[in-house]
Amino acid sequence: MAVGDEQFMRRAIAIAREAGERDGGVPIGCVIVRDGEIIAEAANEVSARNDPTAHAEIVAIRRATTQHGVDLRGATLYSTLQPCGMCSMASIWSHVSRIVYSAERDQVHSMYFEDRHYDTMDFIRDAFRDDMTFTGGVLSEESVQLYYKPGDDVPEEEQGNA
Repeated sequence: MAVGDEQFMRRAIAIAREAGERDGGVPIGCVIVRDGEIIAEAANEVSARNDPTAHAEIVAIRRATTQHGVDLRGATLYSTLQPCGMCSMASIWSHVSRIVYSAERDQVHSMYFEDRHYDTMDFIRDAFRDDMTFTGGVLSEESVQLYYKPGDDVPEEEQGNA
């Protein structure tokens, strides 16, 4: 864990908590940091925008690249939940240098992941970027409280990726 990881993850968790309290909100938060400064932050906006690509990480990457260009080398992406395949690919193509996530896929209900048997961190490691680093489980005890747990009986209307 690097200096500042807990501080920036706490901000992502606060964003997620706020989003989850809104009607129809999904409690996923993301912060992008470069040179010790937050350059973008976002919550999941899928329902608000009626856009299945508006995951917190994607929205934050769009905000960061609008202000700082498409190359985010040197930036760290902090997410309250292990990034899905789409968000991992966006991190690869925007050249994010590091991903730090809180809740890991085995700590939450499988509905949060589009492919229940493939770990996106393995995907990054094996297929595309050997220079991108990632750290999981940062403040996971706090963030898992935002999500349904493995084995929970999730109401059908609240199921994502079902």
